[in-house]
Amino acid sequence: MSTTRSVPPRWYAAIYAQVLVAVALAVLLGWIAPHLAVTLKPLGDGFIRLVKMIIAPVIFCTVTGGIAGVSSLEKVGRVGLKSLLYFIAVSSLALLLGLAVADLVQPGAGLNADPAQFDAGAVAGLQSSAHSRSVVEFLLHIIPDTLLGAFTSGEILQVLLVAVLFGCALALSGERGQPLRRGIDSLGAVVFRVVHLIMRAAPIGAFGSMAYTVGQFGAGALAHLASLMACFYLTSAAFVFGVLGLIARASGFSLLRLLRYIRDELLLVLGTSSSEAALPSLIDKLEGAGCARSVAGLVVPAGYSFNLDGTNIYMTMAALFIAQATNVHLGISDQLLLLLVAIISSKGAAGVTGSGFITLAATLAVVPSVPVGALVLIQGVDRFMSECRSLTNFIGNAVAAIVIARSEGEMDDGRLQQVLAGKHDA
Repeated sequence: MSTTRSVPPRWYAAIYAQVLVAVALAVLLGWIAPHLAVTLKPLGDGFIRLVKMIIAPVIFCTVTGGIAGVSSLEKVGRVGLKSLLYFIAVSSLALLLGLAVADLVQPGAGLNADPAQFDAGAVAGLQSSAHSRSVVEFLLHIIPDTLLGAFTSGEILQVLLVAVLFGCALALSGERGQPLRRGIDSLGAVVFRVVHLIMRAAPIGAFGSMAYTVGQFGAGALAHLASLMACFYLTSAAFVFGVLGLIARASGFSLLRLLRYIRDELLLVLGTSSSEAALPSLIDKLEGAGCARSVAGLVVPAGYSFNLDGTNIYMTMAALFIAQATNVHLGISDQLLLLLVAIISSKGAAGVTGSGFITLAATLAVVPSVPVGALVLIQGVDRFMSECRSLTNFIGNAVAAIVIARSEGEMDDGRLQQVLAGKHDA
């Protein structure tokens, strides 16, 4: 009797390997032929649009089906409150870390930029965009104009609100709601299959995005701001492996093993500079690792607006860099004011490229002595720091989902350890 031995997949068949090769080729192309590289931007834009197209159905099916299957709606409210408290605590710690490192290292000191040379009108559009929504308006904006409007607005929190309400209504409907619940579960399976199909195009999207970035800005643009970039990257790494690493260890799992498990998604975020691009895949991966759907589907989408650790580090560090570069002294009271405003304003920043820069404009406006027009100092390299912001945000949300799921008893610990050890089914 003959036996057939399964052949392990070739390394080049893995998405993470394809994305890594695509990013390397894109950097090379951007350096050798920048004019050609810039024209490839539509490849990256197209891929991100494909992903954003499917995000709303993913969140709706995941959250609605998960809540409908929860035995107690009290548990849903507890998960939401616990998530919010966790987000505030960890993201505030990220803001404090960025502030402390910028004060200690002084990356902008010695640049001696004249505040009078900056035209505030150059960033007026960004500033008005950032000021266009107060805290109350931000909360009201979560409520869509119509039920279906939430799915066409592109706003994650609007879809999340509709999904939570729909899931609660299904849970309260009892047996009458079961046929619809089964239908949503079936739809969710099809939606995630669409996600898998879209992910096959990830190398193309990463190639287009990275080629445009290098071709447009060039490596030479980084020289005079290398100190800020190095400081930001090292601080983000310290936060991920220090703070998040300790949180992961306290919760009984290895951060390094988690990073290996979600390496496909991390490389996708690196290539596209958008953590949103990997949102559907992250939810799928967390469920595969034993995280309850009701928790993963609620914590991860909410984290994309309320748990932006990388953006928080960037905001306080960039704000102090600009003050140092223009020789503006910020006292303790000014820095605390920046910190408090950043805690609020950062909650409205989405996981999309450039949102951190817009939110920074709003934060700087609370300290009149710092010229908002000086944002142009970092505008050229902001795109290069966007990758690090997105990666840090993404890892923070992955850790948050597992931590909160374990605290609720909604995590299959045996499955988690098996998956992180690489013993799961391919």
